[in-house]
Amino acid sequence: MTPHTLPRWIVPAGLLLFAGTASAHPGDHAVTGFASGLAHPFMGLDHLFAMFAIGLWAAQQGGRALWAVPAAFVGAMLAGGGLAGSGIALPQLEIGIAASVLVLGLLIATRRQWTLTAGMALAAGFALFHGHAHGLEMPLAASPMPYALGFVLATVILHGAGILGHLAGRRAVELAGAGIAATGLALIFAL
Repeated sequence: MTPHTLPRWIVPAGLLLFAGTASAHPGDHAVTGFASGLAHPFMGLDHLFAMFAIGLWAAQQGGRALWAVPAAFVGAMLAGGGLAGSGIALPQLEIGIAASVLVLGLLIATRRQWTLTAGMALAAGFALFHGHAHGLEMPLAASPMPYALGFVLATVILHGAGILGHLAGRRAVELAGAGIAATGLALIFAL
C-alpha cells in the first residue's frame, strides 16, 4: 500500500459495517440535544449512505465541487431543518430521502459528471429532505441549536469520510456506489 491510497476493498467493507435497518426518522429513538443530533445521521442507512455518497461524488467531480457540493448539502439541510421547525411539511419525505440514496449511488457507480451548479442543486434538493427529517427530531423542550450543531457535525464527518473513501480507487468507489444504489432501491421498496 502506497501513501495516500487505501486497499480497494476498504470502502465496500466499511459500508457493510453499517448494515441494518433505516431508523433515522421521527419516533424511532429518544432525542436529547447535541449527542442525539450527532448520532442521528449514523442511526439509519438512508442518512448515513446519502451523506457518505455526497463526499464520494464530490471527490469524483473534483475541483471546486470537492467543497461546494458538500457545502450546498449542509446549507440546504439546515434550511430543511428550519422548515420542519416552522411546521412546514415536505411532501413524500421518506421517498425523497430514499431516492437520494439511490440516485447518488447511481451517479457514483456510473462516474457521472455534472456541472458545478447542477451538482450543487442536486445535493441541495436532496438535503432539504434529510434536513427536514432531522428537524422533525429536534428536541421540543430544549433549544434546537445543540441538536442542529450535532447533526451538522455528523454530516461534515460523513462527507469527509466519503471524500477520503475516494482514495480507495476507482473500482472500489464504483462498487461502493453500486452498493449505495442497491440500498436506496431497497429503501424505496420497503416504504
